[in-house]
Amino acid sequence: MDREPLPRLDTAPELVARLLPYCRLKQGEIWEDAVRGHRVGVLDATSWPEIVRLVGERRARLLMSDPPYNLAVGGRSSGRLFQTELAEYLKFSRSWVENAGRILDADSHLYVWLGADQNRSFQPLPDFMLVMRGYPELRSRSFISVRNQRGYGTQSNWMSVRQELLCYVKGAPPFHVVYTAIPKILRGYYKEVGGRRTENLERSRSETLRPGNIWVDIQQVFYRMEENVPGAYAQKPLAAVERIIRSSSEEGSLVVDFFAHSGTALIAAERLGRVCYTFDIDPLFAELTIRRLERLRALGKTGFQTANPFPELHSSS
Repeated sequence: MDREPLPRLDTAPELVARLLPYCRLKQGEIWEDAVRGHRVGVLDATSWPEIVRLVGERRARLLMSDPPYNLAVGGRSSGRLFQTELAEYLKFSRSWVENAGRILDADSHLYVWLGADQNRSFQPLPDFMLVMRGYPELRSRSFISVRNQRGYGTQSNWMSVRQELLCYVKGAPPFHVVYTAIPKILRGYYKEVGGRRTENLERSRSETLRPGNIWVDIQQVFYRMEENVPGAYAQKPLAAVERIIRSSSEEGSLVVDFFAHSGTALIAAERLGRVCYTFDIDPLFAELTIRRLERLRALGKTGFQTANPFPELHSSS
């Protein structure tokens, strides 16, 4: 099979109804990994009591969130959301950001993936940035763009090829330098060191470039990649999430993701020796997250590529 066996689950309500019986968690429930202590829940990011049940007394060194910026509010379609319901979406954003801030360690990082709809005044990105000004304890640190090149697009506008990633810090967390696989090729930057004129590549600690705030070396996830999770419609690249974890946390520390979706934060944490607490309000994505971890441990694969994450569906049809 060359194509994905499942459509976008957010656009297939009949399929979702058939898959729900195969989900091991219901609303409010939490699964705990017996091997590494990871936790996956079906929880609401705006509910402080549910967040407390997930994390207990632990505090996160790193919190990542990919909130649903096309969230349906008030029964309206996503296409009308930012025309009529932006205030309600921002209220949702304030609620989960407040909960995030309360479980962050005194010195920690917060990363937020967010969209900018160029057809609707770039919402919700600018208004979300204004919301974040209301939390002075969370200081803006970087505005990262991740290249998202599909190879095709509009003929009447500039091609949209970016995803936005906002970085905030609480306190003064350490930052661990990471490197890309992009070789350094530019010479000619000279500096006198110890009385001797040296060139920049001579002074370099690595033959490759450090990532800046424009990430051009990370492949967008699609169905031919091993890490692909069929049915997931906003999957972030594992390489991007691992870069965040390496730079902004230490081995053994707690990483939290408020919107699990395809479970990438959990897979990255497992591979890099961190503990991950994550959840989704939808039982299907919590189940996909758990199954993806189980598949990694059983087969060493980071995703499903074009395999069906719910083989029971095929056997029962």
